[in-house]
Amino acid sequence: METENAPEIPIDVDFGCALGVSDAEGPLHVQGGEARVWDLASVSKPLTALGVLVAVERGLVDLDEPAGPEGSTVRHLLAHTAGYAFDGDEVVGAVGARRIYSNTGFEVLAVHVEHSTGYDMADWLEQTVIQGLDLVDVEVTGSPAAGYRGSIRDLLAVGRELLAPTLLSEDLWREARTVQFPGLAGILPGYGRQKPNDWGLGFEIRDGKSPHWTGAGSSPETFGHFGQSGSFLWVDPVAGLTGAFLGEAPFGSEHVRVWPGLTDAMLDRFGPGAAR
Repeated sequence: METENAPEIPIDVDFGCALGVSDAEGPLHVQGGEARVWDLASVSKPLTALGVLVAVERGLVDLDEPAGPEGSTVRHLLAHTAGYAFDGDEVVGAVGARRIYSNTGFEVLAVHVEHSTGYDMADWLEQTVIQGLDLVDVEVTGSPAAGYRGSIRDLLAVGRELLAPTLLSEDLWREARTVQFPGLAGILPGYGRQKPNDWGLGFEIRDGKSPHWTGAGSSPETFGHFGQSGSFLWVDPVAGLTGAFLGEAPFGSEHVRVWPGLTDAMLDRFGPGAAR
């Protein structure tokens, strides 16, 4: 990690926040406190997705087995194509027809994994993701879609796993960050309709989306998630970096304004060829 005297990355917001950057080897920069625990909101989903993928890796769950509405599979639920509404049990679209971002889909997914593994989702995550990645602050007692809490150091550890997997095979890792059901349009919350609105297995893929919460310098292969608590976790495999942000203010216009430039600052300071 950079020394304590290293300059902070400028961020023009009027609320408290923490942020960090890491490569696959370890943290490169953290400011705002590495251990403070914040609400993750929908950045809970990458942790849940990792738990699901570990179950797939161990042969307890199959990506293409039925789960959710008639005709839906685990893959559909992870990729937000099962047809569920954002919240509630209503099915508002045909399976595989549109990208409909859904908390319900992840809650149904967690129940499916519980039945398949014999563990409560929180216990499954504790034994696989939390222990496997040596997470120290994360709390997984809320909704698997948006209820977890955690710290910058924990998010960066998750990001490192998504840069260089230790819990997943190379093939499954590559599939997880590959577009599932290509070409589907949908709403990216906070940023409007995207066509296509590409997602992998639990992770949003940047591709050519505009507007977007990552930076102008982010590679199209960048993937991750942001949350309504004002949180993000991105992984840029081309740059070999992961970045995370947590803050006191719920997602709003300040985040839309600041996040892309913040990501570009992270890439400029720590990306390939940068003098660290």
